[in-house]
Amino acid sequence: MKDKLSLGLVLLPFVPSATMQGQEQDAQNERPNIIFIMSDDHARQAMSIYGHPIGKVAPTPNIDRIGHEGAVFQNNYCCNSISGPSRAAILTGKHSHKNGFMKNWAKGFDGAQQTLPKILQANGYETAIIGKWHLISRPTGFDHWMILNDQGEYCNPHFITEKDTTRHLGYVTDLITRYTEEWLDGRKDKSKPFFLMMHHKAVHRNWVPAERHYHLYEHTTFPLPDNYFDAYEGRYAAQMQKMNIYRDMYEGHDLKMVAGMDSDSLLFDPWPHAFLGTMEPDERRRFLDAYRDRNNEFYSKQRSFEEVAEWKYQRYLQDYMGVVASVDESVGEILDYLKRTGLDKNTIVVYTTDQGFYLGEHGWFDKRFMYEESFGMPMVMRWPGHIKPETQVTGLTQNIDFAPTFLDMCGIEVPQDMQGVSFRPLVEKGKTPRDWRKSLYYHYYEFPGFHSVRAHYGVKMERYKLMHFYVDDKWELYDLKTDPTEMHNLYGKKGMEKITAELIAELERLQKQYDVPGELCK
Repeated sequence: MKDKLSLGLVLLPFVPSATMQGQEQDAQNERPNIIFIMSDDHARQAMSIYGHPIGKVAPTPNIDRIGHEGAVFQNNYCCNSISGPSRAAILTGKHSHKNGFMKNWAKGFDGAQQTLPKILQANGYETAIIGKWHLISRPTGFDHWMILNDQGEYCNPHFITEKDTTRHLGYVTDLITRYTEEWLDGRKDKSKPFFLMMHHKAVHRNWVPAERHYHLYEHTTFPLPDNYFDAYEGRYAAQMQKMNIYRDMYEGHDLKMVAGMDSDSLLFDPWPHAFLGTMEPDERRRFLDAYRDRNNEFYSKQRSFEEVAEWKYQRYLQDYMGVVASVDESVGEILDYLKRTGLDKNTIVVYTTDQGFYLGEHGWFDKRFMYEESFGMPMVMRWPGHIKPETQVTGLTQNIDFAPTFLDMCGIEVPQDMQGVSFRPLVEKGKTPRDWRKSLYYHYYEFPGFHSVRAHYGVKMERYKLMHFYVDDKWELYDLKTDPTEMHNLYGKKGMEKITAELIAELERLQKQYDVPGELCK
């Protein structure tokens, strides 16, 4: 099956800086390599290094290892909580309205524009991306690329290369790990530093674990969030969403509720091909066998609404964390590879995800909202000799900062039109400078769209957060110190007039700083 995507893109040259900073840049082959590992929809709650109750039940020792040997980011956020726009922001160092990719279903990413891999490539780096791309157009600025078709499949996925689109037998996380190591082994000029984006399809919906993990958490009971049965009082947009676990999840596609001791039929499922259709017949049989007894037990007795809702939560978490397990294994394999080959001494390793995710908070799955669980981007980073072990980064950082930071770490001049800033001082010094930013800007555009989350923008400061759902002209204000789970909307409440005015002024300042067109805020 040949790939039909158009390649009509232009490479923009970048002139390297005349001077380079730091001892590691005295010679080209002493500049650091970078492996940027990014998963999809991996919630902070599901990384044990952050100490959340879910992470304690289902630990991630290999991802944690990066943080223990380097830095853990406590206040890292995205600028638009959805896959494609987050990836575009990382590539360009710019907010969505500036890089042009504001929605997942927008036209393809403009590959002719300046991007991080192009700049690194022009400065002597070998560049590659393997795994999820999800930006519709073909990658540019990479010496090697091998990307999943759209979201990608968990079982026997299709990969697109410059030559064709081919189905590969195996589990997607394992395949991406294998192809990453093969590329590292086969690099043509190993005197060159490299920049590698290793992007997992996992932990994206519909959470199909590797076969070896079908039963990993079968008997695990995950802690139910206190606000799982949230009634959304005082929060208009939350009342209108369609991302509730026990009301909106598909019982086939998402929850895999296979009914009948001798039946392999699924309940209503609008996307039946999403995982069963990619399996070989024997794989499908083993999958159905693995879930049959558990599902039959569910259907064997009457349950209350609350009992069904809690059962669905447990099934969601058991599958979700089963998928996380393979990602953690992959990270461990890459870390071991780097140590085995000696590359660990001069390679920056980053693990993050494209945005946060809900694991039952407010009764939800998915992302999109500016609430903390989806706005936040968990991240760990290590750089031997530069980042001290157990460093805690507490300053406000954002995905538009990644490109400037990597360029700074590689001794390359940061283009003035990048809107992010380098957080290198925060990780190397282990403390936040006094003049570091005090606020972050957020803007979500994709409405109408999946899950009916209203378009909104907002500002976050250390303690307070203000959000404007501008199509409906609804405002929300939260005190994150007294209400960290964002249950109580304080907008319009007596006594909040001063802080509201300050936040609105800061919001307007950020929109002016980032040159946000007025027509995008209506």
